[in-house]
Amino acid sequence: MSYTPLQIVAHGARAETEAAAEAMDADSLLEGATYSILEEDEDRGIWRIDAFPTTAEEAERMQAVLADHPGVKIRVSVLADADWLAMSLSGLPPVEAGRFFVYGAHDQGRVPPSAVSLKIDAGAAFGTGHHGTTVGCLIAYDDLLKRERFERVLDVGCGTGVLAIAAAKTGSRVAVGTDIDAPSVRIANENAKLNQSNASFVHASGLNDRKVRQHGPYDLVFANILAPPLVSLSQDIKTALRIGGVAILSGLLRTQERRVTAAYVSRGFRLERRIRRDAWSALVLRRMG
Repeated sequence: MSYTPLQIVAHGARAETEAAAEAMDADSLLEGATYSILEEDEDRGIWRIDAFPTTAEEAERMQAVLADHPGVKIRVSVLADADWLAMSLSGLPPVEAGRFFVYGAHDQGRVPPSAVSLKIDAGAAFGTGHHGTTVGCLIAYDDLLKRERFERVLDVGCGTGVLAIAAAKTGSRVAVGTDIDAPSVRIANENAKLNQSNASFVHASGLNDRKVRQHGPYDLVFANILAPPLVSLSQDIKTALRIGGVAILSGLLRTQERRVTAAYVSRGFRLERRIRRDAWSALVLRRMG
């Protein structure tokens, strides 16, 4: 039986909505689920989750998890037969994050002459640059570049490749991205060519893969994924970094900062900075030993 695409929307106060989003993150049956959380009405303090299940089972599970949070109101609607990705991207404005300017084909003529331009085609991969997690990573990286350079950069869970491409276009000699999703790797390599950068992307199931290890140790590791895998990968990310190297971590909610930070501090990292965008956080940590 074919699946009818749905959009699940949940509204509520910030604390209740963040708790509902965190519950979806923690649910093993929703690993890799697609959703966003943002502030919808600042005056009224209303936050919103937009979720896009890809199977009937995922849709049912999302609704069950959200229903456990009575403080959020849930609405489910059927998506009409249309190219929603293309339609949504055409309406997205470009993003400025420090020296970086992320844009789509529809904004070709709006690139400032002094910016590091990143032309990104999302395709079926995550990472147009508009999400608070990606913006946070780019802001953190821009700030670091004011004081130091990174010859070798690794992007874990690369999506469209925007972060590794940003590194390649700001002088990194090696900029490697990895993802467990083969279509994302293909799209990221296409974006690297589109941006005339030396970034390269490999399909790998973990950081111990030979295609990842052969370029290490790295001076900087991006990991814009989710809180649970950030925690589980803490030792692997440490191993991938040289001593003194930096990890920029995102994909986590503000409520998950303490858990992720603790995992890395226990491995010998020092927290240097937090960047918060909407409900999301980006952490800058340095390997001290």
